[in-house]
Parts: sequence; C-alpha cells; structure tokens
Amino acid sequence: MSQIIHTPVLLDAVMTYLAPEKGESYLDLTAGYGGHAGVVLEHTQAPKKAVLVDRDQTAIEALGEFKSLGARVIHASFEEASQMLVQQGEHFDMLLADLGVSSLHLNTSSRGFAFSQDGPLDMRMDQRAELTAATVVNIYDKDSLEQLLRTYGEEPRARAVATAIVAHRPIETTAELARVVAGALPKGSKMHPATRSFQAIRIAVNDELGQLERSIPLWLRLLKPGGRLAIISFHSLEDRIVKQAFADVAGDRYDANFRLLTKHPVVAAADEIAINPRARSAKLRVLQQK
Repeated sequence: MSQIIHTPVLLDAVMTYLAPEKGESYLDLTAGYGGHAGVVLEHTQAPKKAVLVDRDQTAIEALGEFKSLGARVIHASFEEASQMLVQQGEHFDMLLADLGVSSLHLNTSSRGFAFSQDGPLDMRMDQRAELTAATVVNIYDKDSLEQLLRTYGEEPRARAVATAIVAHRPIETTAELARVVAGALPKGSKMHPATRSFQAIRIAVNDELGQLERSIPLWLRLLKPGGRLAIISFHSLEDRIVKQAFADVAGDRYDANFRLLTKHPVVAAADEIAINPRARSAKLRVLQQK
C-alpha cells in the first residue's frame, strides 16, 4: 500500500503463523513502510482495529496511507507505545515485531547506518533522540568502547578496535570509521571488518536489546486469549532474548499460559534470500496465548 518499495522479510511465514482472519485486531510494533501490515489488513479488512507503531519519521509519513483508512499510527519506540497501550487496556489478536534496521535505512547515506554508504555518524532510528553514533565514537572512553564492541558486536578484537578509534579521533563519517576499524583488524575475512563494530554502535545508540527485553513482557500482556505474537530477529543477541523469554512463559507446564507455535526459529528459504538478501539472517519465533 505504501509508495515506498519495501520487501517484507519472511512474509509467507508471518502470514502462516499469524493466520489473520476477517475482523481481527493487529498491532505492528515496527510497522516501517507497511510491508507486513498491508498484507495482514488485506485479510482482516479491519484497518480501524489496527495500530501501527514506528519511531522513524520517514516511516510514519509512509504509514499515512493506513491512517487515512482508519488505522491508528503511533510515532514512538515500541517500548513507549507498548507501555501506553497496556495502560489504555488494549488487547490484540496479532502482534508483530520485525526487529533491526531496514534496508532503506542502510541505503540512505544521511542516516549514517552503513559502512557502504558514506555519511555522518548518526545511526538513530528515531531522529528525535539525542544520542548519536558520533557521540559513541568520539566521546566514550576506550574501556566503554571496548565493552560495547565486545558485548553488542561480539567483536573478538574489541580492544584493538577501541584503541584505534580513540587514536584516530575525531572521526566524522561512516567511511572514516570503517577505514579505522578495518585498519585495526587482520585482513582476509569474507565479512566486512567493520560489520560487528557498526552493529554494536547501532545497538547502543538505539538501546535495541534493552528495549526488547523490557517490551516482551508488555507484548504478552497485550495479547487476547488465542492471540499470536511473532518476532523477527536478525542477530544472535536478539534471538537469544526472544528464545529465552518465550521459553520462560510457554511449554508443557500446567501453569504455562502460552504455547510455542515455532519449536525452532523459522528462517528464509533460498529463493527468498536471492530476492531479498536481508532475509538471510532473519529468524521468526511465534507464540500464542492459550
């Protein structure tokens, strides 16, 4: 429905597990450019029962089309929106959270997410936020940088990278940062040497893991009886949080109020990856309230 071309990840699997039916309510916690939402609403035929959330201003503008049909559009982080919806006593048949950075972010140099696009060190998903990648790169001390790179990027040479970053300050652009990181690491890896460091800085700027940990309990409270919660993650740190949170509330225990619909994460088939390379690292996990 959006005029922005965007290929939603694992769309067929999401539709299979959410199984939207006419008249059901839907909460999209990372609605983006409406790729998943458009298809879900084609089945529910109930835009007035849909709530679409995103913290990115460009996405909010793209979602205006859904708003004109009656959907509620919220410009906020999924944590803030979830807290508000819980306080308002809302409940939904379907919840979807497609985590991570979108390909449109990566392809927009001015947003500063990608080492392949030279731009300012920004990386904010919410342009209203104060913390930017420039602050992390140029202000954080070496020990804090090392810890961040090791924890959020799982960078085995975090100390060498942190040392190089501090030595080359000020660093102003993504291309500069990528060169500094690459110079601190041995050559020969198939993966770009800055991949882990850029992931770590982006996660820190947007508090991605903290928001996810705090939000999942809220999402469980927002489900109706029989409601389905689907989460798509893109790296092991996110997936680990989702897997553990689901295991804590679902299972064969007599007191479990949820059941897993995916015993193992659903991943993209080769044909989808060929069309949409971003799907390569995507993992879908789904649970349902009993």
